[in-house]
Amino acid sequence: MADRYAQAGVNIEAGNEAVRLIAEAVATTHGPEVLAGVGAFGGLFDAKAVARMRAPVLVASTDGVGTKTLVAARLNRWETIGHDLVNHCVNDILVQGARPLFFLDYVASAHLRPSQVAAIVRGMAEACRAVGCALLGGETAEMPGVYREGAVDVVGTVVGIVEREELITGERIAPGDVVVAFPSSGLHTNGYSLARRALEGEDWSAPRPELGGQSIGEALLAPHRCYAEHVNRLRAQAIDVKGLAHITGGGVFDNLPRILPAGVDARLRRGTWPEPPIFALIGRRASVGDGEMFRVFNMGLGMVAVIPAEEVARALEALPQECHVVGEIVAGDGRVHVEGLNTGGTP
Repeated sequence: MADRYAQAGVNIEAGNEAVRLIAEAVATTHGPEVLAGVGAFGGLFDAKAVARMRAPVLVASTDGVGTKTLVAARLNRWETIGHDLVNHCVNDILVQGARPLFFLDYVASAHLRPSQVAAIVRGMAEACRAVGCALLGGETAEMPGVYREGAVDVVGTVVGIVEREELITGERIAPGDVVVAFPSSGLHTNGYSLARRALEGEDWSAPRPELGGQSIGEALLAPHRCYAEHVNRLRAQAIDVKGLAHITGGGVFDNLPRILPAGVDARLRRGTWPEPPIFALIGRRASVGDGEMFRVFNMGLGMVAVIPAEEVARALEALPQECHVVGEIVAGDGRVHVEGLNTGGTP
């Protein structure tokens, strides 16, 4: 039976080998609260810490890394994809004030390569350890006929927790508040379909002066940053963070409005933060205008925080020096305006 299944395209032994290779890395993310992990039908997480909270709210998010996996496949470099996945998901619950409890992953391809799966999951484990999150379990799927040969899909789910009174919702944002940016490392996990098309005919391995000596491949694979440390620094100084926006798919124009209450706009000033040079290269090669670039990519804004003006000086002292004031909140109707775009403000 096993031989016939292998002839049909599914190698059970490859799956078992992948699990063996990742087991040790996954176990390094487990504390005493993990009662069952790899090998169990369902991960078990002791929730007694939740019982000690006054009004706990669970926060969950599921996401992937899009076609960044095709960049990893082209370069045969898989060590950062796991970081991308975990950091993206953690940031998505961080903006609501939650700290991650545990993470679940899904890795799928037409045919499993155990060493490839192990490299991806080791990256997940490293990223989970960095934020104190358990890699509780997941699924490794081999599905010939569903996935194209050589393609890999990775998806993750994170579950976190926050006290209800500490939820960050954006509802208190008001005119006069200030927008502070946490810089990105590059594309993070969004816009790769456009980027790959724009740069298809380029040499992805050669150092490029306009990229600061990086190759295109290195710039495209720069890991998605996690901003847990930034938020924790603000919390430690009791900074009133009224809103946080993770700038992902849809770019600045679609993500920042998600936290704006009725009656306000965000006005950003281009040039007050550094834009990784990979964006300019993509824009030139694809002949993409500024308005579309800001709708597709993060353009150097990995996450933005909205803070009362009187607390900005203390906030900047608490944050790494790489963080900048990039704009302010004004009266409006829930839109984002970026001063300094060649095509004007919003698209």
